[in-house]
Amino acid sequence: MAPIFRALGDPSRRELLDRLYERDGQTLGELSSYLPSMTRFGVMRHLDVLEDASLVITRRAGREKRHYLNAVPIRLVHDRWISKYAEPLVARISALKHHLEETTPMTPDHVYAIYIKADPERVWRALVDGNETVGYYYGTRVTSDWRPGSKLTYAYPDGSVAADGEVVAADPPRRLEMTFHARWDPKVDEEGPVTQVWEIERGEGGITKLSVTTSGMKDETARQFPGGMVLILSGLKSLLETGAPLAA
Repeated sequence: MAPIFRALGDPSRRELLDRLYERDGQTLGELSSYLPSMTRFGVMRHLDVLEDASLVITRRAGREKRHYLNAVPIRLVHDRWISKYAEPLVARISALKHHLEETTPMTPDHVYAIYIKADPERVWRALVDGNETVGYYYGTRVTSDWRPGSKLTYAYPDGSVAADGEVVAADPPRRLEMTFHARWDPKVDEEGPVTQVWEIERGEGGITKLSVTTSGMKDETARQFPGGMVLILSGLKSLLETGAPLAA
């Protein structure tokens, strides 16, 4: 966790994170405007530090490079340190990811990533096996044959549907693209499905990078969805590395 604390130790980097918290998916030029006394190169160096700590993730949108706040490492700091010392602070930290305005269709609404000590095949199985998802996905069991065009369902233990969708593309154990239609809240249900892309990248030393990109969120979905994804990814990491679900 040292890179995270190092990245958060600089006020300019905290300012950049605050600005991405207010509006995700900004370019270098937009972020440079918040630090007028600093050159674009200086801002870029700060963004590199944040990216190295996985607090910022970048995605290309045409000729532009856009920056996204990755709240998962901050959630892991919370799980390790903060919850046992300052429980009232949990809500504020876990709610770190909110959108205040809609983004264009060409840019994702948010991008999260996490590093897991497990091989890609093990991570893939955790994504598509209902016996695995009950341990980290709010107790829901996923069901699908994972062929393009097939339906998928996340169901609670009582059989009620939390979410459903359709498999767009599947390339195990590297990439899964799907639509996701939340059904747990009538307001979110009315806004329709979002698109999710799960990407699994093999790293060195038995470490795998898991990224999830979500696009197409509207108002209520944007308020509810990001915090839940942080908990899901944190729970998945805990399950695969310790064998036990993340404590609620």
